[in-house]
Amino acid sequence: MSYTLISAADARAQQTAGALLIDIRQPDEFRREHLPGAVSLPLEALLNGAPIVTDSPTQTVIFHCQSGRRTQQNADALVRAAGQAQVAILEGGMNGWKQAHLPTVEDKRQPRPLMQQVQMVAGSLILLGVILGYAAHPGFFLLSGFVGAGLLFAGVSGWCGMALLLAKMPWNKV
Repeated sequence: MSYTLISAADARAQQTAGALLIDIRQPDEFRREHLPGAVSLPLEALLNGAPIVTDSPTQTVIFHCQSGRRTQQNADALVRAAGQAQVAILEGGMNGWKQAHLPTVEDKRQPRPLMQQVQMVAGSLILLGVILGYAAHPGFFLLSGFVGAGLLFAGVSGWCGMALLLAKMPWNKV
């Protein structure tokens, strides 16, 4: 089982020649911005056996994520999921595509990806706790500590209460 790393320009050329471009990011990331002609097939779905529908069994499949890290870390599983198809991984992911000044499809009406929202809210709460801790009362430093502990717990356990709460917000409803 093997794959090749390809540049954004090569990926674009192969896509034009009929290669299938598969975005393994989460659906909310895909809805906000994706590569033209890409198909959304999240990594979790692929790892759970979701089929890759190609025009022919030997069609080239190009996987990508945001930075290329997720695809490279899961390359063996992606190659297995692709079956007989030739597999390529977009070097640098979507970031590499943008650095090559290739177009993307962006819908700014869609909310930011959920993890980006978590980072923005957590960062804001930590900053607020520090500012209020210095300006108003030292007890506000506990807010920063609480958010930091929540982020640590999310990283260790894989469960993020803030992400679950944000996912229920009206702007994140599909």
